[in-house]
Amino acid sequence: MPVRIAIPAERLAGERRVAMVPAVAAKLAAAGAQILVQKGAGKACHIPDEAYEGVTLVDDAQSLYGQADLCLKVQPPDEEEIGWMRPGTVLVGSLAPTRYPERVRAMAAGQITSIAMELIPRISRAQYMDTLSSQASAAGYQAVLIGAERSGRFFPMLTTAAGTIRPARVLVLGAGVAGLQAIATAKRLGAMVEAYDVRSATREQVLSLGAKFVDVDVKAEGEGGYARELTDEEKARQQAKLAEHICAADVVITTAAVPGRRAPILIPAAVVHKMKPGAVIVDLAAEGGGNCELTQPGEETAVGEVLICAPLNFPSLVAYDSSEMYAKNLANLLALMVDKGELAIQWEDEIVAASLVTKDGEIKNDWVREQLEGNES
Repeated sequence: MPVRIAIPAERLAGERRVAMVPAVAAKLAAAGAQILVQKGAGKACHIPDEAYEGVTLVDDAQSLYGQADLCLKVQPPDEEEIGWMRPGTVLVGSLAPTRYPERVRAMAAGQITSIAMELIPRISRAQYMDTLSSQASAAGYQAVLIGAERSGRFFPMLTTAAGTIRPARVLVLGAGVAGLQAIATAKRLGAMVEAYDVRSATREQVLSLGAKFVDVDVKAEGEGGYARELTDEEKARQQAKLAEHICAADVVITTAAVPGRRAPILIPAAVVHKMKPGAVIVDLAAEGGGNCELTQPGEETAVGEVLICAPLNFPSLVAYDSSEMYAKNLANLLALMVDKGELAIQWEDEIVAASLVTKDGEIKNDWVREQLEGNES
C-alpha cells in the first residue's frame, strides 16, 4: 500500500516555511507515494495550492494528521497536533527535543515514531540531509542583509564626486556554516570583513573567502564539527582580545552555539557600551540566549547608540529558498525510509538510528533521554 506522506501548514507564529515544495513533492508522488498537503501550507512562502501537482489537498490539519503514515514538518508539533496523530505515525522534522521535553514525552505516550532532523550525524553521506547546515546558510545570508539595512553605512567603498567613502567594517564571530555564509555575503557586498572562531581549523576557510582571521590564541575543537564549551579562563582571554575588534566594527554578526547548552557570551555588556555610535550587532544565536549579554531574543534593542538585532527564526525570513533546501534534505532522508512508494525504514542505518527520538512508546535517543532526565533532577 502506498505510504501517505502528510505536509501540514506550520502553526508557530512567524514561521513562513513549508516542509515540502512542489518540485520535490512531485518526485515523491512519481515514485509511488501518496502526498497529502494541507490547503494553504505554502501560502506564507508564496507557494499556492495549485502549484502542487499530483498531490491530495486536505482542508484541515486534524483530518490530515488522521490520514498520515508519515508526517513531515519544519517546526516541532504542538501537543494538539500530537494528539491528532494515529499511533504508529512516523514524524520527521526539526523537533527541538530538549526545548520541548513535554512534547517528546507526549509523542512517546502516543506511540509516535519521531525522527529529529537536527540530530542527523555530521558525516559525509549525511550531508545531503543536513538541515542544520542548509538552514544556517540561509540565516548567515539574511543576517548580513539585516546588518546592512540597519547600519547607516555603505558596505562597499564608493568613489563619488563628493569624495571616496570607505567600506564598512564587518566582524563575524563564529565560522561555521552560518558564519562562512555571512562572511561570503558581506564580502560580496564590498565590506572589509574580519572573522573569528575558536576552532583553528576554520582559519583557512575564512582566509579563502577573502576575510581576515582574528587570532586570540584560544582553541576549542569539539566533536561533530562543533566547538566545545570554553573554560572560564579561556572565555576571559577570548573576550579581552575580541573586544578591540568588536569596538572597531560597524556591524558584528555572532553565530556561536553549543548544542544543548546556552549560547556562549562573546560580547559582554561593557563592550557594547564601548562600541562606536551607529554600530549594529546581529545575533544569530538568539534562540540559545544570544552571544551578546544584552541580547533580547526576538527583539531589536537599542543600547545607547548601538542596535542589537535578534530575530528568532532567520531562515524563515528567506522562506521560499529555505523551504526548498529543507524539502530536499527531507527527500534525501526519505530514501532511507521509503522504497517503491511504501514505508520501509532502515532502522539499522546509522543516520536513522542517530536521529530516532521516540519509538514503541519509549524515548530511544540516549542523548535526548539524558538531557530530559537531567532537567528533571
